[in-house]
Amino acid sequence: MSLLKRSAVVGAIAAASALALAAPAAAHVTVNPNTAVQGGYAKVTFRVPNETDTANTTKVEVNLPTGTPFASVSLKPVAGWTMVAQKSKLAKPIEAHGAQLSEAVSKITWTAVGDAAIKPGQFQEFDVSLGPLPEVDQVVFKALQTYSDGTIVRWIDEPTTDGTEPEKPAPVLKLTPAGAPGADAPAAAPGPSVAAVADDGDDDEGGSGGTWTGVAGIVLGLAGLVLGLLAYRRAQAASGAVPAAAKPATE
Repeated sequence: MSLLKRSAVVGAIAAASALALAAPAAAHVTVNPNTAVQGGYAKVTFRVPNETDTANTTKVEVNLPTGTPFASVSLKPVAGWTMVAQKSKLAKPIEAHGAQLSEAVSKITWTAVGDAAIKPGQFQEFDVSLGPLPEVDQVVFKALQTYSDGTIVRWIDEPTTDGTEPEKPAPVLKLTPAGAPGADAPAAAPGPSVAAVADDGDDDEGGSGGTWTGVAGIVLGLAGLVLGLLAYRRAQAASGAVPAAAKPATE
């Protein structure tokens, strides 16, 4: 095989590998943000993408754990969708605001009405406010996604211990202890100071090159001027002429 053909084959294999690595992972039902603080309240968003080109998503069910129940659950209306918060009896009552609660929301169901279903290439978001958050490392929300053709995708696989992603991962909300470093710090809001820092950083990266280019230009210009003067003096000396400034003054 010629060197040219061998190079072409190697290039094709490298391109194919790059495309394989760049291929996006399949979208899942997720909870955003995926971290919160134990003992507090949080507004979370369940993001549901449509993963098929032949059917619409017509129903979404999210199960809340009854082992670590939430005393308060509020739902934000979504245009074109009905919502139902189903409660279940608790094996052990919980206390909230000085009262004993024997039941808590265990499942939330959103159902599309009319043309509101999630179509191919689209996604929908469902907001939920809940708390107080339990003192555990994470909360797993097992979800079911129903399509218009009757297919049900069960996002119920819990996180693995070896770090690999399961086939149908459930949305997971990780919880950090209150008072832990960074746990109570709000996310920095973008403002003029942030933009100024970003602009300075860009100018420093691209502008420093321009500064050095300008300095190099000045140095080269001065060097050219010196060489020109030396060449002029040599030419004058060769011809026997003496510069006017070197002639003695006449009396």
